[in-house]
Amino acid sequence: MLPTSTDVLVVGAGPTGLTAALALARRGAEVTVVDRLERPPVTSRAAVVHAYTLEELDRIGAAAPLIARGLRSPGFTVRDRDRVLLTVPFRTLPSRHAYALMVSQSVTEEVLTGELAALGVTVLRPYQVTGLAVDAAGATVAFAGGATVRARYLVGADGMRSLVREQAGIGFSGPDTGAESFALADVRVTSALPRDQVALFLARSGPLVWAPLPDGVVRLVAAVDEAPADPDAGYFQTLLDERGPVRRPDRVTEVLWSSRFRLHHRIADTFRAGPVLLAGDAGHVHSPAGGQGMNLGIVDAVDLGSTLADVLAGGPETLLDGYAARRRPMAEEVVGFADRLTRLATLPPSRRPARNLLFRLISVLPPARHRVALRLSGLDQRPRGARPAAHP
Repeated sequence: MLPTSTDVLVVGAGPTGLTAALALARRGAEVTVVDRLERPPVTSRAAVVHAYTLEELDRIGAAAPLIARGLRSPGFTVRDRDRVLLTVPFRTLPSRHAYALMVSQSVTEEVLTGELAALGVTVLRPYQVTGLAVDAAGATVAFAGGATVRARYLVGADGMRSLVREQAGIGFSGPDTGAESFALADVRVTSALPRDQVALFLARSGPLVWAPLPDGVVRLVAAVDEAPADPDAGYFQTLLDERGPVRRPDRVTEVLWSSRFRLHHRIADTFRAGPVLLAGDAGHVHSPAGGQGMNLGIVDAVDLGSTLADVLAGGPETLLDGYAARRRPMAEEVVGFADRLTRLATLPPSRRPARNLLFRLISVLPPARHRVALRLSGLDQRPRGARPAAHP
């Protein structure tokens, strides 16, 4: 049942909202988490948690239980059919998490929910936000059915179609290039590809991500012109035939679930409007190339939860302006990075030899390869001079 008031109301129980709530709860703050869905989804887009994200999760005691549920990937490859254009090793990363953790977003949410429950915080469902009124002392949030909650601070972690962002009057702008369409699925495949490495296949028709998960499952994500409503095994087999290995082709043996989605590249005009703060997809949406979206949202959330806890403990309100000032430039950089990867994937045939040569040069130059590893892992976001959190 909804409380009538709370210090922090978090709207959205995806990885971002759950992480923000956990960061607050670890500090003893009063936090309420609501979600519009009756039960958590069992399907999800994200499948990788990068090294810097794991370092940030260490700060709130959530990395270890998540690592226990995932598969450690020592590297990332970029391919043009059978040719490996670039291998990015993670073993040399300056982190105790020198790998990418392959784990379904639904498992990430399950772990975070369990850590919250251990602190006495339960996600309240289903509660749909319908309205928002803001004043100098906080926000009053209205829900379908007539209930209201008064909060000192409101966190919008309710995704790219965020009602919190909309009700707060925060713009969500980006290039007018139309929406990108994607098909995704968890499948079982007969494949000669390494079962511990993510592969990004570059093709004129669009990129295809091949990402191994625990228990022999493979996550496929492909940019397509128009995905069918219910993409089946034959559809994903066609994508693999067009973009994947040739000499030893993959064969899809089972589709565990599949979906499609469309998105624009968008960034919120601000991440703070008075007591309303945004994190995750409510603040930034971009191509899944590089596996950066959920990771950026989780890092947003640790920063936001920690900053809010400082303010609730007596710190100045200006700390929240610092949060917004830090996170929006990060979102701009990640959106640009994902866009560049997508553009590289879809270059016309005449420009592919130059692109492939560039990747091969990076692959044989250790400093350049290391910079790419730092970028993919998110460790280039680590503040200068900062050290990873100690194990909790």
